Amino acid sequence: MNKKAIAMLSGGLDSILAVRLVQEQGIEIHAINFLTIFCTCTHKGCQHAATQAAKQLNIPLKVLNITEEYLEIIKKPKHGYGSNMNPCIDCRIFTFGMAKKYMEEIGASFIITGEVLGERPMSQRRDAILLIEKEVGLKGRILRPLSAKLFDPTLAEKEGIVDREKLLEISGRSRKPQIELAKNFNINDYPCPAGGCLLTDPGFAKRIRDLLDHNELILDNVRLLKFGRHFRLSEEAKLVVGRDEGENGELEKLAMPNDLLFKLADRQGPVSILRISSIRPSVSNETLIALAASIAAYHTKFRSEEALNINYWKAGEPGGEATLAIKPAKAEDVEKARL
Repeated sequence: MNKKAIAMLSGGLDSILAVRLVQEQGIEIHAINFLTIFCTCTHKGCQHAATQAAKQLNIPLKVLNITEEYLEIIKKPKHGYGSNMNPCIDCRIFTFGMAKKYMEEIGASFIITGEVLGERPMSQRRDAILLIEKEVGLKGRILRPLSAKLFDPTLAEKEGIVDREKLLEISGRSRKPQIELAKNFNINDYPCPAGGCLLTDPGFAKRIRDLLDHNELILDNVRLLKFGRHFRLSEEAKLVVGRDEGENGELEKLAMPNDLLFKLADRQGPVSILRISSIRPSVSNETLIALAASIAAYHTKFRSEEALNINYWKAGEPGGEATLAIKPAKAEDVEKARL
């Protein structure tokens, strides 16, 4: 073995500390970060957090966007989901596999992670950690500096590449040991530990499940999930209603060529997108348009009026508006459709 390693760097405190502990032993470290549309590590995303951490640690960083591949994992995870739609074990197997390829590509000998035994309920249990290591073919080559003394020595430790006595035995969900260690390293700038994956959020997971149940789990549809209020109008049709001016702009950007957009005529209000996934929907387009317009009308401050004029047009064709006079939907009907 040589003194060269790959660090799986999320940019969170655990991964930063893991790198620092091993850096102090003279190991050359190259970092890898996995980016998906589901990351919530900072308001700017995981790539930002990892980039900042790599600069702070003075190590090279490779960022891989794995969203498309990850959607396939979500559809049918071999090891199931966590409490919501998070396929954590399958995710770790996939990302460790990618890290293994990078390790072999640059001639490194082992992988470093910030994993802490017992910190995460699904992927950081002892049995899950050992299962992941076995399935990806990395037995003895994954070093977890924060919890190393709670596991059998890795090859790097056995061969004297890394001094086991300088590694730690942290376990559990308390952050106190990491925060104290960060102070010792004079590390003050790191993301809040609340960051993570949107798939663990119950509301977001419900929307993902809806796409999966309707065979609509594709990237263009997932992008919409981060914005607006969502409604299932039929087996083939969804409506998304913007909640503020910022979301209105984002929804217009995300509209696809066959989408219909809705907006109040001559008044301020939300932008809405009606997306129909089939060319032969089970409900007529006219019925769907009327239902979408009524729900859009409900989400305005004019919902008490008898009828509102709603403009609608095909995305990319703003000159082709039609206007529909529609009665705002009833609250109970809106709630029935809400995701």
